[in-house]
Amino acid sequence: MNEAREQWATRGIALLRCGGLFAAIRIPAGIVQAAAGTEDPKRIGVYLDEAVHGPVFIDTSSQRYYALVPASTSRLPQWADRQVPEAECLGSGCFLGVPRPQRTEPEMFRSYWCVPMDGPGALCSPDAVSQLVAYGRYQRALGERLAAKADEDGHG
Repeated sequence: MNEAREQWATRGIALLRCGGLFAAIRIPAGIVQAAAGTEDPKRIGVYLDEAVHGPVFIDTSSQRYYALVPASTSRLPQWADRQVPEAECLGSGCFLGVPRPQRTEPEMFRSYWCVPMDGPGALCSPDAVSQLVAYGRYQRALGERLAAKADEDGHG
């Protein structure tokens, strides 16, 4: 933890090992935005707080969200067998660049917390994250079908 604190102080991001205290589920921004029904960072943060009940940050450069979940999540069948399309659980053997806990402003940082940590043991529910991904994929596909239909009808 001392090394992490030093990295946060000097770089704003600490490289942390997954699989010990937590794992992380990496989700493309398009899926999260489709689930939230918006691209507005503040509204997405509110949505994620209600949907997954735990800490989530985004790396705006890669356009990926990271939901922190219990370390055991990577051993659950749906995550170990990659049964959740387009999302990946980062467990043992993975390292993650985690922003300083105080970084919560979307306009100021490349990587920031959409839903800040409440404490070291307060993590997202893996089932809630699975549901978020499924709902986001559904909403995105529905939007694509409606756009295609509008194009066919000459309204697009």
